[in-house]
Order: sequence, then C-alpha cells, then structure tokens
Amino acid sequence: MHELGITQNIIAIVSEQAKGQKVQRVLLEIGKLSAIMPDAILFCFDICAQDTIVQGAKLEIREIPGLAKCRQCGTEISLEKPFGICKCGSLQLDLIAGEELKIKEIEIEEICV
Repeated sequence: MHELGITQNIIAIVSEQAKGQKVQRVLLEIGKLSAIMPDAILFCFDICAQDTIVQGAKLEIREIPGLAKCRQCGTEISLEKPFGICKCGSLQLDLIAGEELKIKEIEIEEICV
C-alpha cells in the first residue's frame, strides 16, 4: 500500500508548513486518475499523525474528476480511467485533470494572548 508512504509525506509537508503551530484541518485534492485511494489515505492519516502537530486534525479529501482534451477535434471529455476514446473516435487524448495530489489548505490553531 503506497498510500502509507504518501500519507507520511503529507504529514511531513503539513508539519513543515505549519511552523510548529497545531494543525486543525487539512484539505487534500486527489485526482480520480492518480491511482491513490482516498479511503486508504483517510485510514493512514490518524496513524501517521500521532505524536505530531497534525495529531487530531480533520482530514478532508476532495476528489478531482478525470478530464482530457482530444488532440484531433479539441473536445474535452470526462474520464473514469487514465485512458479513453473521444466521440470523434480518436484515442489521442491529453490529460488535463485527475492525476493530481495537492495539499490545498491547512488550517492552524490560532492562539490569542
């Protein structure tokens, strides 16, 4: 399960960006064509966050649908798999969206003194 290593890297990046402040929420964008299972990331998140400033943070995942543009006719088509066929019959597609893994937002605890 490569999601464990991915989740460890997410925790490391979030921790670094939070600069020692407690993290309350993390929003990830995961493309449907990325071969990353959102449920596995959710499962690993709390385990990987233990004893870090991310422990207890809420993880939100937004799935990004697959989208490609046909090289032959220029039509944009939705994809459920990393390959497909355009209505014009072309198999020459350029992926536009759906392969990404982004840490989109990090919410940190604000301490008022």
